[in-house]
Amino acid sequence: MCRNIRPLFNFDPPVTDEEVRAASLQFVRKISGFTRPSKANEDAFDRGVEEVAAAARRLIDALVTTAPARDREIEAAKAKARAAERYGT
Repeated sequence: MCRNIRPLFNFDPPVTDEEVRAASLQFVRKISGFTRPSKANEDAFDRGVEEVAAAARRLIDALVTTAPARDREIEAAKAKARAAERYGT
C-alpha cells in the first residue's frame, strides 16, 4: 500500500473532499505507475482519480461505527513518534 494514503474514516473534524481527492490521486498514481501521465493518458488518469474519489466518498459516508471519533492532532503526533523511532530523527 502506498505510504501516503492514510485512513480517512472516523475523524473529528470529518474528512474533506480535498483529502479524499488527494488519497485518490495517490491510489491512481500507484496502480497506474504514473506520477504524472502523458498527454495521451491525461484524460483517463484524471477520470480515474475522479471516479476513485467519488467511490471513496460514498464509502466513507456509508460507514458507521460506535467508536469515538479520532482526533487528527493526536493521530499526527502518534505518526511523528513512530517515524522518529523508525528513522531515528
